[in-house]
Amino acid sequence: MDLIKVEKVCADAEGRSILSDLNISVSRGEKVLIKGRSGIGKTTIFRLLLGFKTPSFGTIYFEGRPMDPRLAWDIRKKVAHISQDSDIGEGTVKEMLDGIFSYAANKGMLIQEELKLLLSEFSMRADVLYKKFENLSGGEKQRIAIIISLLTKKDIFFLDEITSDLDAKLKRKIVDMFVGNPSWTVLAISHDAEWEREGVRVIDLEKLQENSNVCN
Repeated sequence: MDLIKVEKVCADAEGRSILSDLNISVSRGEKVLIKGRSGIGKTTIFRLLLGFKTPSFGTIYFEGRPMDPRLAWDIRKKVAHISQDSDIGEGTVKEMLDGIFSYAANKGMLIQEELKLLLSEFSMRADVLYKKFENLSGGEKQRIAIIISLLTKKDIFFLDEITSDLDAKLKRKIVDMFVGNPSWTVLAISHDAEWEREGVRVIDLEKLQENSNVCN
């Protein structure tokens, strides 16, 4: 059974059709890159999969269940989603982390030692915890968002342009991490060629939509 199945899905935005007759399936443990020009609907796919947007036609399935509000809530609890918008909070990084991991679903996690290791792994000094998140650079914000997603211990990741502000070495390290874990299911949206490698299935949304039927 597919973990995710998008069947004949159409979606509109601002009065125009963005996605038409979209069909995608993703198996558990698979690594998938979704690519295409800006504005073609890549981020809209994530909004549909998370239940933040309703298709105008077609059905989305998760673990064989058709999308509805209850399932959308379950999906959001199971998926680590890193948005293209890197402004995910305010205050110091430590205050953000304390807030996120005080929620019931995350209580009891022993994150302090792992946090130190991840900061080091991603070339960040420990004093970043006491800096205001809104004052960090784009690359620092991306790395903090990735660290937060890893600390949640989820195994399904929706990653939207998470390496765009990083240098080549960090891009490679992060892609290695996500592609190299066989138990993780990863859907990545990116323009970075680093994601196009063995073990990653590429969905070229432009080519896919060229051959699609027009939605009524």
